[in-house]
Amino acid sequence: MIDFAACAAASPELNFQWSGNRCRIMLTNTGDAPRRFGEVVLFAGTPGCPASTRFYGEGYSMLSQYQGTLERFESLTPYSDAGHYRLPGKEGFFSCYNLWLLFPAGEPVQLAGFSSCRRFSGKFHFNPERFEAVLELEQLELAPGETVELEEFFTASGPDRETLLAEFAARLAANHSRPGWNGPQPAGWCSWYSYGPEVTERDIFENLAAIRASLPELRFIQIDDGYQAKMGDWLTPHPNFPAGVRSLCERVREAGFEPALWVAPFIAEADSELFREHPEFFVRNEAGEPLSSGDCSFGGWRNGPWYMLDGSHPGACAWLREVFRVMRREWGCRYFKLDANVWGGFPFGRRHGAVTSVEAYRSGMAAIRDGAGEGAFILGCNAPMWPSLGCCDGMRVTGDINRNWKTFRMLAAECFRRNWQHGRLWLNDPDCAVLTNQNGSALTPAEFGFHAAHLLASGGLVLSGDKIPELDGAARDTLRRLIRQAGTPARFLDPEFRTAVAERDGRTLYFFFNPGDAGVDFLSPLRVRLAAHSACVIEK
Repeated sequence: MIDFAACAAASPELNFQWSGNRCRIMLTNTGDAPRRFGEVVLFAGTPGCPASTRFYGEGYSMLSQYQGTLERFESLTPYSDAGHYRLPGKEGFFSCYNLWLLFPAGEPVQLAGFSSCRRFSGKFHFNPERFEAVLELEQLELAPGETVELEEFFTASGPDRETLLAEFAARLAANHSRPGWNGPQPAGWCSWYSYGPEVTERDIFENLAAIRASLPELRFIQIDDGYQAKMGDWLTPHPNFPAGVRSLCERVREAGFEPALWVAPFIAEADSELFREHPEFFVRNEAGEPLSSGDCSFGGWRNGPWYMLDGSHPGACAWLREVFRVMRREWGCRYFKLDANVWGGFPFGRRHGAVTSVEAYRSGMAAIRDGAGEGAFILGCNAPMWPSLGCCDGMRVTGDINRNWKTFRMLAAECFRRNWQHGRLWLNDPDCAVLTNQNGSALTPAEFGFHAAHLLASGGLVLSGDKIPELDGAARDTLRRLIRQAGTPARFLDPEFRTAVAERDGRTLYFFFNPGDAGVDFLSPLRVRLAAHSACVIEK
């Protein structure tokens, strides 16, 4: 096992103060001239276990997760930090962010992680021969003799992964208290997976009528991407919403439900009014011009390339406050799904203030919450994970759902590895329930059952992504059960995330998942036979 205290960097500039499993770290410029600091190595050494040792690592982005062995690195998703988002790594090393789990055969599990993220982003570089735990200070300048406190570091080992993650979550929560959402766990309907950006006012009203008639449990009506005129012009409606979004929100409330709005607050497209009138609000390149996201990272999934709002700019923060003030005070919306947030925290370009990308992002998020007001529900999506701690009431923990088996299987794998976060760091959002075939999809009843069991095991938010008028009675019953039994995440009992258990409403739920292409027998904790691409939930 790695003894991190013994692996601390032998540098007079670094001071390590251990208290049990956690370490407070101070950095001092011991020179006689100002100095800038980039990536600072805190701990380094040999992993002390075979190259075949399994690992799990978190990503900087919500869409990035990693697994494999010390010699074979796998991205759990198609969206790796280095490949998709072009975040810098270290040559000859694999890299993950903020959380690193090692599973040596026959030995205790070891967890290492950064248990705070106020200013700096933590990384682990590793290969079979060496590891480094580092913080990226982004050329932070310190005067001679000046000291800065870095992020807290945590490490623990033991036989049970879930117990270690619970301990780690407690430290994260101690450093980043959850915001003040005191309402029940939200449930609702989302327009995106049936209508996409072509959604219309009529689509919303048709589904609202069906929800009111047959599924009133879906309290929040989430109007997703497509209602706005441009990316960035969130208060200007698209022509598909001729009466305006304020009027639509009023109609939703009059029907007895709550409007919810999708917003991508940290991006704008080139021909948006926001970008044309306030280019100074955006992250700049070396020439002092707005930096296109396509020049440094992924340019955006539509209407790109995007430009990235600078949360360190006072004018940008004032604009964010006003947008969310209008949506809350004038439109009556208190639920906000914030998408593309990672573009607000990318470590690229130059910012207005002398701050890190993490600080700039958190400043922008504080402005959003200030504008949204007390009692708002802020859901992060496509967000920088650790920089969002303490900023979000909910967090998407998977990629986007799609009506095909490959996506069903992949999203379950992503979600289960983050079940430990639910109710501790935020409310997990495993993305929408889609329970009907559309547009030529051909999922089987067993595959839909696997998807529903995955959502139930997550314990997280329940939002329907189907056209509600087209749901049959069985699909409506599934949604009701998901909503009724949401809340407590399942605890997984095996390293492959195939069996789990949860206590719900005084009953024990046993979960069994078979994502494979052949049938399988489970012998524990109950005897169960499952066909390929299926799952079952047994209640006792």
